[in-house]
Amino acid sequence: MSVALAACSGGGAGSNSSSETPTASPVAASKDNVELTLVSFAVTKAAHEAIIPKFVEQWKKDHNQTVTFKQSYGGSGSQTRAVIDGLEADVVHLALAGDTSKIEKAGLIEPGWEKEVPNNGIVSKSVAALVTRSGNPKGINNWADLAKDGVKLITANPKTSGVAKWNFLALWDSVIKTGGDEAKATEFVTKVYKNVPILPKDAREATDTFAKQGQGDVLINYENEVILAQQKGEKVEYVVPDVNISIDNPIAVVDKNVDKHGTREVAEGFVKYLYSPEAQQEFVKLGFRPVDETIAQTKEVTDKFPKVKTLGTVADLGGWEAIDKKFFADGGVFDKIQAQK
Repeated sequence: MSVALAACSGGGAGSNSSSETPTASPVAASKDNVELTLVSFAVTKAAHEAIIPKFVEQWKKDHNQTVTFKQSYGGSGSQTRAVIDGLEADVVHLALAGDTSKIEKAGLIEPGWEKEVPNNGIVSKSVAALVTRSGNPKGINNWADLAKDGVKLITANPKTSGVAKWNFLALWDSVIKTGGDEAKATEFVTKVYKNVPILPKDAREATDTFAKQGQGDVLINYENEVILAQQKGEKVEYVVPDVNISIDNPIAVVDKNVDKHGTREVAEGFVKYLYSPEAQQEFVKLGFRPVDETIAQTKEVTDKFPKVKTLGTVADLGGWEAIDKKFFADGGVFDKIQAQK
């Protein structure tokens, strides 16, 4: 499981891997060949490697132009910093919209990017899952069980990891969505984090701590990561709480770079293609929940994914800017909770 679940989806150091297809001309407007650079968070790699050849074939057929791709995968936060620091991505697919907003604030993406494509720019999504030990000896079935005495929880540090931010918000929102107020949410999340023995810096370290080092009774991870591990033959037991949070991953064209490279048309074409039924099916195969409601209603999808009764969103909590300021900034809710440990 440690290998299959290892990809860092969060904002920590994460590993960064890249693959490159044959080099093409950087200027696309009137060329036979065009090269796109896709920068994404780690767990999308398998899906993109299935989708890209289909897009290339379709674009060649429609435009008589050969598209080649440079691809870079790693932790969402580290990928974001790399793009801001000069990695010339044409398209970014990141773990959370807060990361895309940082690239926007750096002047590389024009404001309003999320309105240029369907679904407010969200192209893949997942929910939080609780990975247990074999046989689930501690009887972990929902979020409330994580606050019990004698339960050790492994989760990464939300100050450094994107997946850990989602984990924290899922815990907090599980109280709000079931009628609790902020005082109750603070009390509950404080209890849970008292059961967290260490805070690894990212999803990779958290998974290794649980799977390789054998620490903890339960690990919070993306549902799609767990499904992918099972597809790779790992024996992974997990629960998807029926009160959950929609883990939404946005896609965006990096305006400054596509205009520099002359790749806007093909970059926008690729982003549009990711919303097609063909591409969404590939995301589903790799464990992501579809953003296309028609696909979401198919038997394949309803059989594959446990039903979530109550699904919270980032919008419910005021959006990423408000969330980061309230929960994860220095002196915010998370720091106060940690100070009580």
